[in-house]
Amino acid sequence: MPDLTVGLPLGLALGFIAWFLVRYLVAGIYTVNQNERAVKTAFGRAERIPGLTTASDPIAAMLNAEEKERYQVPQVRVIQPGGPYFKWPWERVYKVSVATETVSMAWDPTSPAANQGGKVLDAVTKDQLNTGLTGQIRFKISEKNLYSFIFGVKNPVAHVVGYFVSVLRERIATFEAPPDADGNPAVQTGISINDLRKNLRDLNEHMDRECASAQARYGIQLEASLITAIDPPQDVEAALAAINTAHNEVSSSISLAQAAADQKIVQSRRAVEIETNRAEAEVEPLRRLAQQIQALKAEGGAGALDAYVRNVRLGLYDEAKIIMEVK
Repeated sequence: MPDLTVGLPLGLALGFIAWFLVRYLVAGIYTVNQNERAVKTAFGRAERIPGLTTASDPIAAMLNAEEKERYQVPQVRVIQPGGPYFKWPWERVYKVSVATETVSMAWDPTSPAANQGGKVLDAVTKDQLNTGLTGQIRFKISEKNLYSFIFGVKNPVAHVVGYFVSVLRERIATFEAPPDADGNPAVQTGISINDLRKNLRDLNEHMDRECASAQARYGIQLEASLITAIDPPQDVEAALAAINTAHNEVSSSISLAQAAADQKIVQSRRAVEIETNRAEAEVEPLRRLAQQIQALKAEGGAGALDAYVRNVRLGLYDEAKIIMEVK
């Protein structure tokens, strides 16, 4: 009969060794996908690049001096796609996707049912008209500021979307049409929603500029925003349509009157040019005659002028018809 007292401790030892190898060595091997980046921590501290912070990176160019000090965080070593890599039991790997995502601007990560199920975002204009905004925002996680994304904010995507919405609503509430290309003030229609609809491109560009600092703040790069529609409530849609129709009719009448006035001005200028040319044509022979007389006087003296006058009279007499009365 075999001695079990000897085999039991040996089996326990071999089992512990096998468990340790599987638990801490084999499980420590990992890979990083092509659309992912990773950061490794040791005892909770991320591997940092000595002497480098986000304040020294070009992404901080959109921040002022006070914001650079507030959002200054260390730059960490980013694990690129590939593998296999190895980590020790006291190390932890954080993987994030850097693929570009496109979502509705009305999407609320913390409450999917908000904003009509993430379809329409409410905002109030400066004339107290409640409007519904629809559109999209495109963003991705910044590889240059993974520290802020992973360790800075509990839910960075929700934080950045909320930041975007607050900036957008503030812009809607204070929007004024920009000046034209010559620097002249834009013509105000008196209704904010009309000005907003006519300047959607300017509104989108403003949002891109204001949200450019999100990369240095929260580690998320807002690549573009596209507001596609601004709609008023249904109860004021008919009234707004009537106002727009009246405004278009007035604008059309003004344009027609301006065109007619411009046409008359052009015609008047043309008539003045014609009469001026005609007068110059009549005066030109007299100028030449005066030049000839001055030349004759300079060459032959005063007698030459009398001879010229006599010759002219003879020519006139030759052409004239004399009718004599017969008694």
